Amino acid sequence: TYKSSDYLAMIDQVCPHIKDADSRADRAIDAADFPHLRQAVVIGQGSYPGMFNFTELKERGAGVNDSELVARESLLDCDDDINIQYTSGTTGLPKGVTLTHHNILNNAYLVAHALEVSEEDRVCVPLPFYHCFGMVLTSLLALSVGATLVLTSATFDAEAVLTAVSEERCTVLHGVPTMFIAELEHPRFAEFDLSSLRTGIMAGAPCPVDLMRAVIDRMKMADMQIGYGLTEASPLCTLTSSLDSVERRVATIGKVLPHQEVKIVDVATGRTLPRGSQGELCVRGYHVMVRYDNRPEATAEAIDEKRWLHTGDLGMMDEQGYVSITGRMKDLVIRGGENLYPREIEEFLHGLPMISDAYVVGVPDRKMGEEVLAFVKLREGHAAPTMEEFRELCRGHIAHYKIPRYWLIVDDFPMTVTGKVQKFKLRQQGMQQLGLTDD
Repeated sequence: TYKSSDYLAMIDQVCPHIKDADSRADRAIDAADFPHLRQAVVIGQGSYPGMFNFTELKERGAGVNDSELVARESLLDCDDDINIQYTSGTTGLPKGVTLTHHNILNNAYLVAHALEVSEEDRVCVPLPFYHCFGMVLTSLLALSVGATLVLTSATFDAEAVLTAVSEERCTVLHGVPTMFIAELEHPRFAEFDLSSLRTGIMAGAPCPVDLMRAVIDRMKMADMQIGYGLTEASPLCTLTSSLDSVERRVATIGKVLPHQEVKIVDVATGRTLPRGSQGELCVRGYHVMVRYDNRPEATAEAIDEKRWLHTGDLGMMDEQGYVSITGRMKDLVIRGGENLYPREIEEFLHGLPMISDAYVVGVPDRKMGEEVLAFVKLREGHAAPTMEEFRELCRGHIAHYKIPRYWLIVDDFPMTVTGKVQKFKLRQQGMQQLGLTDD
């Protein structure tokens, strides 16, 4: 069990026949609904009807000789499916992404070298291992070069991260923007010695410029890098470099990683656009998933006939090959015929001294089609402004039609377990609070 999740109760509900395997010596499962399910193992030391515990699993391995191991290895291939990783569900229901050994091990190894991580490094882990960021870019990354892993807590806790970095002298720290915000705003932040930190990746969501500067300056992470990726790409596609200026690192997501391709295409026609043009970011290479599990139609929508993965993100590439993310196609707000990109508005709001964090969504409007709604989290000690006072802070700084019509102050945002904001839930929440409908 973990928190409110009872995993044994879940599997019993889905497949009660597992308990019947207890009467068989090899605990073979015979369930008509699950013809491919042969055995179950619990990572624990207790006794579980019909299942092996972890100690029993290891004991069974002791009876396997080298020739049997070699024979089994000969049946495996680097292109075999190895993991089904679920997407974060930031824009809707999660999908199962099928990845191979070749996908994830190469991505981990190549990113480790891009960050110049070696066996001398100590990698702090505030990310869940069942997510691509934690599994590939942290766990397998460290394994591929022999670095040390430092586990902070069962789930993300800002104080636990700061404590681990300080006491264990960690040199690498990864995270999504919300994690770094929580660490920087911790009331005891100044008490922790973070001088050992050198590098890390911030990814998983757009990084506000001011946040990147704070991480570099206040957390002493001179080589902090911005990365871009998605579960369907194992996950990392682009990364900045320690040789890039701070300006490059805060304004772009870097260049394509080795042995991968990226291009920007016209959303309507699919044609490759010249540099400097905005369009959909597409990626291709060893890292692209095999399929969505049992979702052939969704797979066909995501991967075209030439094996380009369509990310759904809008971006631009400059003459030097640096890519910038300008928005997400599903996040696009169309107000009175104007295309508004939430990230641009969010970047401005993050620069206001009273705002700790902000996210923008579109909500329905009978006259304009959609209007802009801003959810904001205030810094401690700041009084809550009125909607008009919020708008006044924006006037003269961003175009008038980009100024949010609605403002809602929140203490927290609906998050996935990996720390990403679920904008579809924000939109639902905002419509409910404002009394709006899609009619």
